[in-house]
Amino acid sequence: MKGYIMLSISIISEIFATTMLKLSEGFSVLFPSLGVAIGYGISFYCLSICLKTVPLSLAYAIWSGVGTALTALIGVLIWDDPFNSLTFAGLALIIGGIIFLQSSNKPDKVKNQSNA
Repeated sequence: MKGYIMLSISIISEIFATTMLKLSEGFSVLFPSLGVAIGYGISFYCLSICLKTVPLSLAYAIWSGVGTALTALIGVLIWDDPFNSLTFAGLALIIGGIIFLQSSNKPDKVKNQSNA
């Protein structure tokens, strides 16, 4: 459970850092630039703690996928980035991929019964 809490903090920090990256205007604005460094620092630290209990493939898929999806939504809502059916389909595929990876990390009941 602690691993998933740390993963959640990592995702929130990464989204914050990416949003600050946009506001930093190429690192020419001080406070958003500091937000980038702090946000990514917290994100990578929490991700490293998460990896003590959550498998790497699953943690990274969730971290990058959810971060990408939420960052895309922030872009649409705040900066009027384009949103159309292809954008929606891409985000749905990201979320679907995460769900499939999560499912693949659960023991296969058929395999376990055949090995008994």
